[in-house]
Amino acid sequence: MQGIVYEEATIWQFLFVTGLLGGGAAWMTGKAAAQTWSTYLRLFFYLLGLGIGVRFIHHALFDGTMFSLHYYIVDTIVLMILGFLGYQYTRTNQMVTQYNWLYERASLLSWKPKA
Repeated sequence: MQGIVYEEATIWQFLFVTGLLGGGAAWMTGKAAAQTWSTYLRLFFYLLGLGIGVRFIHHALFDGTMFSLHYYIVDTIVLMILGFLGYQYTRTNQMVTQYNWLYERASLLSWKPKA
């Protein structure tokens, strides 16, 4: 996996920067986009910018390559997954609490019309 998914000496550095720091920021970005009723497209562009920030943290803290398209794509895919999950989770909570007479929770990430 080292060299394919992450370039650092250990996977713990990748999990810390991309998973914990970047993933937390991506979740909060998705949450903020859902709370302001933004579209998926706007969230997509926000997360592309966040991917650049995560690459900078890899570069600044662990001497990773700043301008590596391969690792930027890997980091951004992880951020996209977490960001869109945060968006959908927040949107589901919005729909079932603000429109509780219309919708009920179908799962953690979806809602359905009330019967």
